[in-house]
Amino acid sequence: MGYDVVIRGGTVYDGTGADPVEADVAIVGDTIVDVGAISDADGGVVVDATGLAVAPGFVNVLSHSYLSMIKDPRSLGELMQGVTTQLFGEGFSMAPVTDRTKAMLAAELGGDVPWTTLREYLAYMEKLGVTQNVASLVGATTLRMVGAGFEDRPMTAAELDRVKGILADEMADGAMGVGSALIYPPGFYAPTDELVEFGRVAGRFGGMYFSHLRSEGDDWEQGIGELFRISREGSVPAELWHIKAIGRQNWAKMDPVLDLLESARDAGEPISADMYPYTAGGTSLAACIPPRYATGGPDALRARLGERTVRAEIAAAIATDLGAGWENLYLGSGGSDGVFMVMARAVDPADAAEAKAISGRTLADYAKSVGSDPVDALLDLVRRFDIGCMYFIIDESNVRKAAARPWIAIGSDAASTAVPETSDGEGTHPRSYGAFARFLGHYCRDLGLASLADGVRRMTSLPAERLGFDRRGQLRAGWFADVVVFDPATYVDTATYDDPHRYAVGMHHVFVNGVHTLEDGKHTGAFAGRALAGRGR
Repeated sequence: MGYDVVIRGGTVYDGTGADPVEADVAIVGDTIVDVGAISDADGGVVVDATGLAVAPGFVNVLSHSYLSMIKDPRSLGELMQGVTTQLFGEGFSMAPVTDRTKAMLAAELGGDVPWTTLREYLAYMEKLGVTQNVASLVGATTLRMVGAGFEDRPMTAAELDRVKGILADEMADGAMGVGSALIYPPGFYAPTDELVEFGRVAGRFGGMYFSHLRSEGDDWEQGIGELFRISREGSVPAELWHIKAIGRQNWAKMDPVLDLLESARDAGEPISADMYPYTAGGTSLAACIPPRYATGGPDALRARLGERTVRAEIAAAIATDLGAGWENLYLGSGGSDGVFMVMARAVDPADAAEAKAISGRTLADYAKSVGSDPVDALLDLVRRFDIGCMYFIIDESNVRKAAARPWIAIGSDAASTAVPETSDGEGTHPRSYGAFARFLGHYCRDLGLASLADGVRRMTSLPAERLGFDRRGQLRAGWFADVVVFDPATYVDTATYDDPHRYAVGMHHVFVNGVHTLEDGKHTGAFAGRALAGRGR
């Protein structure tokens, strides 16, 4: 038999967690056709993997590359780590779109938005040509925007029925489930009953419910309780995104929460989690503001920041509120020293020059430079800029505890960018370039918190099985040829908080649907990624 590609002489980690074996991997078209000893005469293109590991392509269960891949479909930050599939949809998804969200997307992309449904968006990505396979949840925030806009109220019965019908259509067309982000407005405004209804629809189609919980800090237990309720009443498998305990006062909760989740899993409940292996989270500076002040959307929030009485109320809440029913990231970070601003974009183009002077500084440093109280400085900045931050809110020992649990998968919670072409001189979180390499290279290999075989499993078959991907996540004959070849001794992240735009090292080759996409550490110019659908769809 003739083969298109033979990956010869590598150590095969098949994705199941089984011990590795010395074997060759043969590919025809988009499919693995043999794993074993393959004769020299049978090979087409031969890749010498002697001394290297061969594994399934890695699955990113929380990616924000839905727009960055349009701007730069190479997705080099993740390709250099061996990521071959990305899942989108934390709260906000690319569809269904409203006139308002279409205008927002058009402004971000600088052009038309030629899709209305999620299936149309994913088909657009595939036609555009992207490096990785793409799949998406339907964002619960996006559904809420369709039903109730930015209003802080339950949907009416009619609104909820309409939105559930839209969700059912999206699920039938291949969406992987529902994803919520419950610390941010307007997703924060959703009552639990509404989320249960979304979960029921997703579960009926074999999908999942993923959530950035309503709290990962002072009210973490209640947030987890809400997840259990949605899973149980909605009859839907549920996953906690980026499991962590926010704020020093909550770090001791990590062990009991992990034990609680593990006990539930042992009892047969379909509860899971994923993580990113860093001590800093990342989100907007505006996320420091209590969601009750953001009704009506970003422009309405900025207007309130110009009202002296309301502004004083907001400042007092940020400086003092803990356990007040919202996630206080400012206090959770220990104050302004723990808030590091990595990028800023001016609301008014006249402020663009000033935006560059904001990036790369702590909020404390910026406030001192302008002679302002840190919370006042925060409010001034939110009024005039869109700012992305790193929040140093996580305990390293808790990162290690999560890394040691075999049922926790990996997600970057970031957009994939390139060095330096698409970074636009802006900072980012190092997880954009290093989440998978850091987990497997540092936490598994260097610290020994999991075997290499099990680390590979947690980035391949574990998420692929949960999501119901068709024949992906393992190296098996008849399965799709998403394959990576890397050096297990040197594969690791190099991006840091101070210098984030640095690629991971040690990844030699990546095949996506049988197409050689990374060759000797270089993008080949191939764009073989596909739109993926969920179970039976």
